Amino acid sequence: MHTDVTVLIMAAGEGTRMKSDMCKVMHRICDYPVIEYVMRASERISSSPPVVIVGHKAEEIEQYLGERAVFVRQLQRLGTGHAVMTAEGHLKHRDGYVVVLAGDVPLISAETLRGMVDYCVSGGFGAVALTALLDDPKGYGRIVRNINGDFERVVEHKDASGFEFEIKEVNASMYCFNVGALLDGLQKMDKANAQGEYYLTDVLSNIVANGDSVGVLTTEYSDEIIGINTRMQLAQAQRSLQAKINEFHMDNGVTLIDPDNTYIGIDVVIGRDTIIYPGNVLEGRVIIGEKCVLYPNNRIVSSKIDKGCVLQSSVVSESFIEAESSIGPCAHIRPGSFIGRHVKIGNFVEVKNCTVGDNSKVSHLSYVGDGQIGKDVNVGCGVVFVNYDGEKKNKTFVGDRSFIGCNVNLIAPITVEDDTYVAAGSTITHDVPRGNLAIARERQVNKQGWIEKRKTQNKGAED
Repeated sequence: MHTDVTVLIMAAGEGTRMKSDMCKVMHRICDYPVIEYVMRASERISSSPPVVIVGHKAEEIEQYLGERAVFVRQLQRLGTGHAVMTAEGHLKHRDGYVVVLAGDVPLISAETLRGMVDYCVSGGFGAVALTALLDDPKGYGRIVRNINGDFERVVEHKDASGFEFEIKEVNASMYCFNVGALLDGLQKMDKANAQGEYYLTDVLSNIVANGDSVGVLTTEYSDEIIGINTRMQLAQAQRSLQAKINEFHMDNGVTLIDPDNTYIGIDVVIGRDTIIYPGNVLEGRVIIGEKCVLYPNNRIVSSKIDKGCVLQSSVVSESFIEAESSIGPCAHIRPGSFIGRHVKIGNFVEVKNCTVGDNSKVSHLSYVGDGQIGKDVNVGCGVVFVNYDGEKKNKTFVGDRSFIGCNVNLIAPITVEDDTYVAAGSTITHDVPRGNLAIARERQVNKQGWIEKRKTQNKGAED
């Protein structure tokens, strides 16, 4: 492949059929905006940042991509040819080849794009158009070939007539151009079509008319050309990409009980012999170790789960869980948490920005926030780390081998040292030294005969 490749990504369209306040290419599939997938493919075929042509909701795209791209604004949207014309300033002093992509075609692969560039270079073409064969070509431009089977022109669906409607080979709207041929062809475009726009496909015809040749590369993976113009197409692309991701993991030793109802992001890594039940959602940069079991309905976001862990109907966000630990059911591990080995985080427990040491248990109905729990600690039911004083968050430290009884409030900042015992029902406001039993509750008083007296008083009031 020629080393000098510039990528242009067209992302200026309004996407009115999406019926959304959001920019079309910023709608998400499998964790990321649609344009992210086009960017990743382009970054694998070119060493320079792509030129992204923006228009409608340009700020959304520019903010998301940042320094990964060079931006050109198409102030008037007069068609695909006009979009490329706005980027001429980035092409005039370059040699080599230009790959033009649509920002709303997320399933395109870098391998297909490399093949298109290689074909353009090796064949000496002025341009190569990527095509696919579709049983239902409605809405796509058709590839019209001459009697020799070579490229002649592209006819847009709205401009097609007669036999052109029957053509199954469609234009994918992705091209590789020789820079010189592209710049020359742009100068000869006009708007003599049903839309009154500058079609980039006319550049292909201009290249042929100029005596150069246009190659056609037909991809065998027709789903790669799916464009996102409606919510239905968004869902179709989601299903197609999710099926590929799930198949990849199953091929690498992961058991998915119900692949159609398992949602795994493109950056997720899963170890072999892990079993994943339906309803799991894995988003962002998630790493799951070997031999884990994810029972139904977990959501894991940008976290690392080490080998042999078991999760049940829980949420884990931006946290680390070490080997052989058990989470849930219905636990919430919030960002900044570190759960050690052989730890039990039970039902309806919330952990936030906290370290829980090896072999410790927080079994049920507790809130553990902004603290550190040592090794071999038992935290009873209903324990609350009272971390907020109305102005700032404070830390709670519980030492190794300590026992925190049920319904204890630990008022931070506070330290409960190693080998301590806190009696159930206590509200602890002072540090607990090592080896101590802490009791902080009112002494029980039994009022003898109180019920009978109450009944007598109530009867008198009624009379």
